[in-house]
Amino acid sequence: MKSRKIFLFVFFFLTFFCSLSQNNRNTKQNIGERGYLRIVSYNVENYFDPFNDSLKNDDEFTPEGARHWTWEKYKNKQKKIYKVLTAIGEWEMPEIVGLCEVENRFVLEDLIKSTPMKWNNYDFIHYESPDNRGIDVALLYRKDKFKVLESKYYRIIFPWDTTRKTRDILYVKGITSFDDTLFIFMNHWPSRLSGQAETEKNRIFVARILRQAVDSIFNSNIFAKIIIMGDFNDEPDNTSITEELKALKDISIPWQGQLYNLSWALKEKGKGSIKFQGQWGLIDQIIVSGSLLMNSSNLYTTPNDIHIFDADFLTEPDEAFVGFKPFRTFIGYKYNDGFSDHYPIYIDLRRK
Repeated sequence: MKSRKIFLFVFFFLTFFCSLSQNNRNTKQNIGERGYLRIVSYNVENYFDPFNDSLKNDDEFTPEGARHWTWEKYKNKQKKIYKVLTAIGEWEMPEIVGLCEVENRFVLEDLIKSTPMKWNNYDFIHYESPDNRGIDVALLYRKDKFKVLESKYYRIIFPWDTTRKTRDILYVKGITSFDDTLFIFMNHWPSRLSGQAETEKNRIFVARILRQAVDSIFNSNIFAKIIIMGDFNDEPDNTSITEELKALKDISIPWQGQLYNLSWALKEKGKGSIKFQGQWGLIDQIIVSGSLLMNSSNLYTTPNDIHIFDADFLTEPDEAFVGFKPFRTFIGYKYNDGFSDHYPIYIDLRRK
């Protein structure tokens, strides 16, 4: 009888312990294994499908085109994007991912359904932009970690040349699994292809449009948690960022209603996300509102929480100059079988 009582005691104790452990695991799973949100910005370099779209200038990305872009090369590119995001996420896939240079809805749908990303409950926001080449921006998100409330795009029409086309600014408002509302802007500003000075006014104009959108949010909620990210084709100290967007460098005393460029923390360390003619550049950036820099907030970040993901497998020797460079998909029109000409950049939003 005594041994039976001991057995029952041990049995109920183990049952209670296992139940408690399971509840703890479920609670941990609900808020994320990391205890914070990882947000990524990645220019994936020409994530095109191999089909010819008569409405876009995408002929070079077809099997018969100048880049001989086949289905096999496309699927290989897709697997590489998945590999990068998996590596950035470490033991858990990133909660939010902004992408630049994606062609259309098809390639996004294919990415989240034809790779193991399908096991992570991803969805995406995407609008077709009027860009001549057909490259757009998009936002991937895990539906169990981020609930979209609103999304739209800001179309860019240059008053001095209404025929010129460029990428839209993508805006997404949503609630995190921590019950915090985020306002996210995903960007891919006009390139410097014709020269920095010659094209600067294009990026200044886009910055002005973005700042107006930000101000409209601040006017109704000065405590808004805003994240601005993407490929700006300008450095943190360029006019478009500092004077038009008004993204500040000094975050020692952050204020609500102001924007702060976390990328300065990387630039001051000599870090870069892209390399051109032997020089590192930091045109991929993440900018946040002051409310996200206050550790009194439920959800916050710091300059130590921004990173460039420059893993060895994303890197190759820079034979033309010195050191190393991003392992890109193409060098000119030569297929290089790499990942992208940009390194991804990411931040962590911490839970207090």
